[in-house]
Amino acid sequence: MANLAPISELLKRATDAGDVPGVAAGVATSDGVIFEAAYGKRDLAGTAIKKDDIFRIASMTKAVTGACAMQMVEQGKLDLDSPIAKVLPELAEPQVLEGYDAAGQPRFRAAKRPITLRHLLTHTSGHVYEIWNPKLAEYRQKSGTPSNGSGLLASLNSPLMFDPGERWEYSIGIDWAGRAVEEASGLKLADYMTRNLLGPLGMLDTGFRINDHQKQRLVQLYMRGTEGLKPFERSPPPNAEFDAGGGGLYSTIPDYLKFTQMILNKGKLNGVQVLKPETVAMMGQNAMGDVNVVPLPASPRLPTGGGMSNEVNFIDGKKWGLTFMVNPKPMPTGRSPGSMAWAGLMNSYYWIDPVRKISGVYATQILPFCDVKSLKLFEDFETAVYKAL
Repeated sequence: MANLAPISELLKRATDAGDVPGVAAGVATSDGVIFEAAYGKRDLAGTAIKKDDIFRIASMTKAVTGACAMQMVEQGKLDLDSPIAKVLPELAEPQVLEGYDAAGQPRFRAAKRPITLRHLLTHTSGHVYEIWNPKLAEYRQKSGTPSNGSGLLASLNSPLMFDPGERWEYSIGIDWAGRAVEEASGLKLADYMTRNLLGPLGMLDTGFRINDHQKQRLVQLYMRGTEGLKPFERSPPPNAEFDAGGGGLYSTIPDYLKFTQMILNKGKLNGVQVLKPETVAMMGQNAMGDVNVVPLPASPRLPTGGGMSNEVNFIDGKKWGLTFMVNPKPMPTGRSPGSMAWAGLMNSYYWIDPVRKISGVYATQILPFCDVKSLKLFEDFETAVYKAL
């Protein structure tokens, strides 16, 4: 039996020291959950955090949306390599932003090739995020296009920054993939996800909206700036026009562990098969050829000294699957080659190691992304898990 006490001690030390206000984490094998714990405080009132408290999981949503898209691929309602414009006519004539003319008007050219679902799921479509790409931020400002966090469909109608398939840049592509699921299924993404993935897996605390009872379990969000950690408000738009498949879910550690266990078990959990084994295997393989994942720059600082993201440099040289980051080489933590992983903006992280048949999920609620103390704690948590095996 693995000695998991050092993991608890590690997490408790970090919250006692004030490195993070509160943290929840869990570990599962293909056989079941072997560790769940929470330490520190949930909110400003000093309420003790619990292991089933609600977190904004942001881009950890992407893998869940990706699983829904791959269900549609299995059914023949979506295709990885056909033009996605067959389902999403809005993407029929993608335009690449080249710059601005003397009058300050944007100059576009037609993209060299159609956008496919594969491009959307691997962040190779040419779409980007304004947080990490100042060119898109400039375009939004000059054109009056709503920001990505507005919840407006018009926010998705941004130009490409490069031709589809030619490089990798983290993007709104999976928001578009969520829209493709809606068009192919005839359901809102939230409804499709609940009926075909969240419900069957028993992820009852996961969704795009939370009820009054769940709001009482919502963990306080903080921003780390020049004066340390301060409470920070970042609420979703109240009347969003689409369910943000790239980052809109709330969830818990126990719920997300069910998702990672399903992947470890080749698409199956508690007797329910939600994806075919061959689909899960494909999702964990390099899906973008010779293109490599590259670091992302830090976002602009706010007056308080904080921002949405620090530099994201832990991803350099890795690959992207459908829709996971995949590490081709062993990692210092102990993670095996071919493992799947990713994260959420407020410093939540997970990994799924199909070789060692182990997965871990970790969550804090701190901005900016790649917070030095929270990311270090996650890496120490993962290392402690492998040492305990």
